[in-house]
Amino acid sequence: MSQLSPRMVALGTARSEIREAFAFAQARAAEVGPENVDDFSIGNPSVPAPPQVATLIRALTREIGPVRLHGYTPAQGDPQARRALADDLNARFGTDYDPDCLYLTVGAAAALCCALSAMGCPGDEFITFAPYFPEYKVFAESAGGTLITVPANIEDFQPDMEALRAAITPRTKAVLINTPNNPTGVVYSEATLRALGEVLTEGSRAYGHPIYLISDEPYREIVYTGAPLPWVPDYYPDTLVCYSYSKSLSLPGQRIGYVLVPRTVTDFDLVYAAVCGAGRALGYVCAPALFQLVVAQCGGLTSDLSVYRTNRDLLLDSLRSMGYTCAQADGAFYLFPRTPEPDARAFCERARKYDLVLVPGDSFGCPGHVRVSYCVPTEQIRRALPKFRALAAEYGLGK
Repeated sequence: MSQLSPRMVALGTARSEIREAFAFAQARAAEVGPENVDDFSIGNPSVPAPPQVATLIRALTREIGPVRLHGYTPAQGDPQARRALADDLNARFGTDYDPDCLYLTVGAAAALCCALSAMGCPGDEFITFAPYFPEYKVFAESAGGTLITVPANIEDFQPDMEALRAAITPRTKAVLINTPNNPTGVVYSEATLRALGEVLTEGSRAYGHPIYLISDEPYREIVYTGAPLPWVPDYYPDTLVCYSYSKSLSLPGQRIGYVLVPRTVTDFDLVYAAVCGAGRALGYVCAPALFQLVVAQCGGLTSDLSVYRTNRDLLLDSLRSMGYTCAQADGAFYLFPRTPEPDARAFCERARKYDLVLVPGDSFGCPGHVRVSYCVPTEQIRRALPKFRALAAEYGLGK
C-alpha cells in the first residue's frame, strides 16, 4: 500500500457532524418528501443574492471582456478591487486602509488558513473560545500549531477574560474570535472587546512578543441589536480581520473573501508578506477573478437579511415558551439551546424521530447544546414548531 499522510486520511474519513446531519436530511427528504423534513443543520443562506449582482456580472462581461474577466489577477488580488474594498472599509469604520492591507482569498476559510499559517511555527498555540466553528482546530493544526480552547460561559457565551488570562502562555501566538458567533448567534459586546484588548496587551508585554488577534467575521452584517457592530481593530491594534461575502451577499458557492492586515499590526510588512507567502504555499493565490470585481462594486450592499431577524424572533421566542433554555442571539443565523439531557447526540437522535434535524454541540466544543441553523424559509420554522413542542414534552419541559 502506498504511504499516505495519516492525518490527511483521518481528516478525509472523519465524520463531520454538520455534514452528516445535512446528508441525513437529504436522504430522508428523498424518502418521505422534503416538505416532511425540517433540516436546521447547515448555514447555507436561504435568501438570494441581491439582483445587482447579476446586473454587475452582465455589465462586467460586456465592458471588460472574457480575457480579463476570467484570467489571473495578481496573487493578492486585483489592485482596483482591493482599492475599492479598502475605500469601503474606510468609509464605514473611519479607517485609513490601503490596497496593500488586503489579501483577497477563496472565502473566509482560506483567509483563516492564510492568517494562521502566516503566524504558525511548530509548538505555537492558538487560543479560541468555546463554542467555536469545528474547522478552527483543523486550520490551527495545519498551520503547525495547537488549538487551545477556553471553556464556554454558558449563561451568555461572552468570553471569560480570567480564563483567557490563565490560558495565555509564552507559546501563545494568537487568539481567534468569531462575532457574531457561529454557533451561538451571540455578539461580543464593546466591553468584552475592550477587556480582550487589555488582556492581550498585558500578555504581549509579559512575554515580550505580540499576541495577535484574528477576528473571523463572515456574519458581520447580520446583527439585530440596532447598534453598530464594534470594529474589532479599534480595540486592539494587532488585529487581523478575516471576512467572507458568503453570508452578507448570499454567495457561499463563489468563495470570495479577504484577510485585512491593518498597518497598526506589529511588524506589518512582515505579517503581510507572511500572509502572501501562506497563500502561495497553500495554493490560494488569485481568488476567483470575476467575483473579485463583483464584490468591489458591492460596497454597502447586502442581500435582504430581514428574514433572518423574523426567523430569529419566531424561533427564539417559541423555544423559550416551550421550556428550552437559550442564550440571547443578536446576530448570525443560529441558536444554541441547551439540551434537556446531558447527551446532545442522544437528543438529536430523538429529534430525528420527528424528521427534525439538528447538530449536537459536542464538535463545537460545548456538549449539552445543539445548533439550530435558521437560515431557512420562515414557513419551515412554523411547520417545525409542533415537532420542537412534542420533543420538549418528552422531557417534561414547559410544565
